This record gives sequence, structure tokens and C-alpha cells, in this order.
Amino acid sequence: MADLTLREKMREIIFGTEPGPGRTFDIVLIAVIISSVTALFLDSVASIHARWGDWLYAAELGFTLLFTVEYLARIYCSADRRQYMFSFYGLVDLLATLPTYLALLVPGAQHLLVIRIFRVLRVFRVLKLVQYTSEANVLLRSIAASRHKIFVFFTTVLTLVIAFGSLMYLIEGPANGFTSLPRSIYWAIVTVTTVGYGDIVPHTALGQVIAALAMVTSYAIIAIPTGIISSELLQEAQREATRSQCKACKKRGHDRDARYCKHCGEALPPKF
Repeated sequence: MADLTLREKMREIIFGTEPGPGRTFDIVLIAVIISSVTALFLDSVASIHARWGDWLYAAELGFTLLFTVEYLARIYCSADRRQYMFSFYGLVDLLATLPTYLALLVPGAQHLLVIRIFRVLRVFRVLKLVQYTSEANVLLRSIAASRHKIFVFFTTVLTLVIAFGSLMYLIEGPANGFTSLPRSIYWAIVTVTTVGYGDIVPHTALGQVIAALAMVTSYAIIAIPTGIISSELLQEAQREATRSQCKACKKRGHDRDARYCKHCGEALPPKF
């Protein structure tokens, strides 16, 4: 019974996000994660490594030991250990500790420690942004509702860059740097996305005409994803207003998980 009580206390501290020990633990953990990543960045600078390399290496060993203990503690106190170990955060927690141990066998593996920066994502859990920020939820639902249109859009863009790349390969050829279809399609992607590295350029008059068409086409299609998502955002906002309005008293402003109106007690419309 004492062991169960200890697990419950540890779970409340390690996995809890409410004001108190749980939130304090997460904030301290995020500060330690940022410190460990900062130490890694500093160690990659030759002048700093030459002077402080031994200290930074010792700090890295300390961070790794600390994260290892924390990971084992999370497994110990998890309500469902398997679920935690194979969850996104569980895998990131594991990967945050492995590079230092791998570096003992594979030189250079310690540079993979940059993956620790992903652990800072816990700040979203601490602040509960994903769960309680309705604006973020509306955006996510709008993107999900647009997925079929966006897929069709990207398929069309992919077809266009393949067509432009193939034309440039036929017109310009290897003599002008378009040595293969993949390289020509790479040029088309760089051009249509308006990046324009300039490592491959058309030299013939016809090739320059095709390039100009690709550039004009890019401006015609670049606004399409914005229009698709904006349309869904407007529709989602309208649905949100309908869901949050009480049919009886016509008042709004209810919580997303509310089932009854906080003003008159009438059942709210179902969410979808």
C-alpha cells in the first residue's frame, strides 16, 4: 500500500500539470532541457570546445544521468506503462537519453542529442494550449476539413512541376545543366515555389519562355491553399457559433465541453 501511495504521489508530480508540484516539476524540467541543448550548441563551437570541452562533457553526462532517472521514474509511476513508453512523449524521452550512451560505441552520436529540444513541447501540456485554446482547435479542424482539397491542390502542383521539368529537360538538355529528369524537376520545384537558387538556369530563348510561364503560374497557384483554409476557417467559425448558442435563451460563450446552458440550463446543441 505504501508503494502504491508513493507511485500516486510521483505520478501527481511527474505527470500533473495543475498549479503546484506538478507544474513546478515540468517548468524545471523544461529549463533543464533548454540548458542541455544550449550546452550541446556551445560545445559545437570550436573555440568554446577547446576551452570548456571537459566541463561541457561532464555537464552532458550529468544531464543524461538526470534524464535517465526521470525516464525510469516515469515508467515506474505511469498508470499504463506500455502506453507511456510507446506514446510520442515516451519515445522522445527515450531518444533524449540514448545518444550519449551510443557515443561510447559510435563516435559523433552525441550530436543527435539535439532531439532533446522536442521535449520542450511539454510546455504545451503545461499551459494546456492544445486542449483548451479554442482558436487552435478551430484551426486544426479547418485544416482537417480541407485535407481533400489540399491533396488535390498538391497533386496538381506536382503534375505541373513534372510537366515543366520534363519540358526543360527536352529543351535545354544536359549541355545547359539539365542533366536528368529529376534534376530538371528539382529546377521546376525551385522555380514554382519562388525560391530561385540560381544553380540551374535556362540558356535558350524557348527555355526562358517556359521558365517565365512557370514563374507566372507560381503566382497564380500560391494563394490557393490560403483560400482553401480561409474558407474552412469561416465555415468552422460559423459552426462554432451555432454550437455555442443556446436555442432557448440565444446566449453564447459556453465552454466546449458544456452540455447545458449556463444561463438557463437548457440542453445545448450537440457538437460535431
